[in-house]
Amino acid sequence: MTQKRRQDQIFEMIQQKGFVTIDELVEHFQVTPQTIRRDLNQLAESDKIKRHHGGAGIESSTVNTAYQTRKIMNLEAKQKIATAISKQIPDGSSLFINIGTTTETVAQALLHHKNLQIVTNNLHVATILSVKEDFKIIIAAGEVRHRDGGIIGEATVDFMNQFQMDFGIIGISGIDEDGSLLDFDYREVRVAQMIINNSRQVLLGADSDKFGRSAMVRLGNITQMDHVFTEKSPSQDMCRLLKEHNVVLHTS
Repeated sequence: MTQKRRQDQIFEMIQQKGFVTIDELVEHFQVTPQTIRRDLNQLAESDKIKRHHGGAGIESSTVNTAYQTRKIMNLEAKQKIATAISKQIPDGSSLFINIGTTTETVAQALLHHKNLQIVTNNLHVATILSVKEDFKIIIAAGEVRHRDGGIIGEATVDFMNQFQMDFGIIGISGIDEDGSLLDFDYREVRVAQMIINNSRQVLLGADSDKFGRSAMVRLGNITQMDHVFTEKSPSQDMCRLLKEHNVVLHTS
């Protein structure tokens, strides 16, 4: 098979699945990982795909990557971020946790804590944390989004607006160069904005692929955060913006 034919087929697979891993492609085409990485890099350079650690996907500003795909994307980075966030949360704290695969990873990291009180609009977070008898889990009212277990809508905003919590832990789909926090669903964004307004400290978890990623709904700005957690340092301009607004950057 020629290189062009293989790359055309790789592109078709990514379009169909949303995300493919290097291991999948190696097995499918029976070539070396180095060959697949080279193919993916060339496709990324032509702006056809977006490279991620361990694979590649299609970028869209209107539709998010499928939930099951996001669960495995950059998992090691998310686990590092989750561990760092969990260390900032004292036992006995109250906290909001919103929708996202990063925040679900944070929930796993919080299982070693004691006596937490959590309000969440994420069914998966509630399920993860409900195994702890000393945790009080309050789940928001509203419409359940079938694709990822997120709870959204006006009822969700109204319900969660009753609470003032020590910490708000949020994830995000994209961060623009000017610091704009971006997501795909305006209903989800409204809940996240309420969390920011009703939390004494706001902790954002975002792996490095979120920096520069596009999405169509503006949630707010990274300068509204108290802490930002990522696995490697963002651009100098972003670091400068955070420093100017006294946002603490944590890299792991």
